[in-house]
Amino acid sequence: MSGPALHLAVEIDGDGAHPAAWRRAAHSPDQLLAPRRLARVAAIAENAGFTLITLDDGVLPPGAAPDPVGRIGAVERAAFVAASTSTIGIAPVVPVTYAEPFHVSSQLASLDHISAGRAGWVVTEEERPEAARAWGRPLVADADAWAQESRDGVEVARALWDSWEDDVVVRSVATSRYLDRDRLHYIDFTGETYAVKGPAIVPRPPQGQLVVLGRPDRVPAAQLDVALVEGHDLTSVATAVAAAGTPRVFAEVEVALDTPRATAAERVADLERHGAWSRRGRLRHIGPADQLVALLDELSRLVDGVRLHPLVLDEDLAVLSRLVLPALSERRLVARPLPGTSLRSTLGLERPANRFAAAAVQEETR
Repeated sequence: MSGPALHLAVEIDGDGAHPAAWRRAAHSPDQLLAPRRLARVAAIAENAGFTLITLDDGVLPPGAAPDPVGRIGAVERAAFVAASTSTIGIAPVVPVTYAEPFHVSSQLASLDHISAGRAGWVVTEEERPEAARAWGRPLVADADAWAQESRDGVEVARALWDSWEDDVVVRSVATSRYLDRDRLHYIDFTGETYAVKGPAIVPRPPQGQLVVLGRPDRVPAAQLDVALVEGHDLTSVATAVAAAGTPRVFAEVEVALDTPRATAAERVADLERHGAWSRRGRLRHIGPADQLVALLDELSRLVDGVRLHPLVLDEDLAVLSRLVLPALSERRLVARPLPGTSLRSTLGLERPANRFAAAAVQEETR
């Protein structure tokens, strides 16, 4: 673990974790995708002191009738948020089950440049068969195949981020020399379903490597910076943490909090009339803010961070900002990200050396 500070992330896609969360939202359904709303939610999270926001995504709609559903690509939303924030980390969810890893790598590297080193990447899978048809790709049919696509995708992206060394850009007008070709590298990746030669078309990200988050049962620990672990209780979370094997570990926690107008249980019951809040194996807190503070205090002894999934974003984020994060700050359990600090630095992760530059140095010292 990285130290006494507990890093808090919050998922801000849609209206909340419950499929009917839009019924309690503070805006009309047609404002779900409005830029002003996205900027407002991101600003609330940043001002509250969250380390990171994540933005869920997928090629298919995030729900079904009768609920209104809609989504703009997570990378596009993340780029917009990056330009309107200054300290908070931003990690879009980008599946590589069917997407081209070369393009994903380029998009994420660009996001890190836009955010001045505050970008991350949540790796997930497209599991529904309809996704293959939407992409026009052969079906990836089972968990082992999904994991293989994720492993290959992360490996390609990481190699491409290193395919430009840090000092490859020369920009010499006098000699008309703008790049040092000897510091551009082909990655020559060949997997089971595709091959990528490289190099990238975007210079190396400011962080060197973006912070990669994902499930350790789908992506090898060596390819992850942050493992996202689940568990119905603290014991199962502790077991998952022990098996993670990654530099940092975040627990997934779903939250429904008491508000001035209704208790958490009343709010959940109101939404359950319209559909079930399905269990996904995550720790879940339904109750007052002080009990969530106590739970996060306990989790701080097990994990480096927590990703919160609010029941209704407009209601729960306000309580988190007003009551939960200030209480955690008073206990010195959380630390606010500092201006000008990269996401890697905020999480206590070193900026990795470029693999090709390191190999050249080793060759010269032989």
